[in-house]
Amino acid sequence: MQTRPLGNTDMEITPIGFGAWAIGGGNWGGGWGSQDDQDSIAAINRAIDLGINWIDTAAVYGLGRSEQVVARALKGRTDRPYVFTKCGLVWDENRQVGNSLKADSIRKECEDSLRRLETDVIDLYQIHWPNPDEDIEEGWSTMAELQKEGKVRWIGVSNFSVEQMQRAQAIAPVSSLQPPYHLLKPEVEEEILPFCLDQGIGVINYSPMASGLLTGRMTRERIESLPEDDWRKRGEEFQEPNLSRNLELADLLGQIGERHGRSAAVVAIAWTLRHPAITGAIVGARRPEQVDGIIDAAEFRLSEEELAEIDAFRSRTGMLAAAS
Repeated sequence: MQTRPLGNTDMEITPIGFGAWAIGGGNWGGGWGSQDDQDSIAAINRAIDLGINWIDTAAVYGLGRSEQVVARALKGRTDRPYVFTKCGLVWDENRQVGNSLKADSIRKECEDSLRRLETDVIDLYQIHWPNPDEDIEEGWSTMAELQKEGKVRWIGVSNFSVEQMQRAQAIAPVSSLQPPYHLLKPEVEEEILPFCLDQGIGVINYSPMASGLLTGRMTRERIESLPEDDWRKRGEEFQEPNLSRNLELADLLGQIGERHGRSAAVVAIAWTLRHPAITGAIVGARRPEQVDGIIDAAEFRLSEEELAEIDAFRSRTGMLAAAS
């Protein structure tokens, strides 16, 4: 599998990485319902066996559970992938999640993540959300200190605006940005991706399949049957009036994919990878067979005609107008 340099780092990453949000399971604010850890471990190992060389997780996913599962999956492997994780979201004894970018909090989070991941250094440490905004400078200064101390190799941000990245850059270089980017949420194309391209900031986008909506496997019945602790049950794009349009788009992606023996999911991921600012896409999987279904996205490319076909649908349904 081909690799690409991630920003100013010495890491060459594959076009898709393993996303570990969903394997945190349920019973927390951003949960995906119940999850079998053995399925998660098998999915991670399948991804590595197929050539994926990076995993993206976060302390808050499953309130520590995702990081622990990643560590269990990597135990004993000699072909260890890069492991990226995030800080800035903390929780209390009641499993309620809040934001903190205070120096002491980030330092504690880093030590906790190192322990859960069973490693001496984190390859890429990212501020998960720029909240509270007034504490960005304190948080980023702490990230830079952790890098100098060798706790983390590289530092990046997630969900930051251009203005927030500029404030961080005044303190220390931003190696990477992790934004939401998919066909239903293309807004970062306007300012954020061009800024990253200009500044040499690597971009690893999350939710390229719109959290499952664009896989071709989502149906109204499946959404209705989602467990109560799956956040998607209440997600705006999973409800009308958006849902009908989104399922129609997924059907179109499936038709395009079928011409190449590929799934709608592969087409959705490939659409994000077409952008020159995108270094790699974070692709979640909960079982090994799901990895098998998306691995082709690393090499598959859409033609100009197919991209125009997708744009025609977006124009007809008002998606392009809403994004501009």
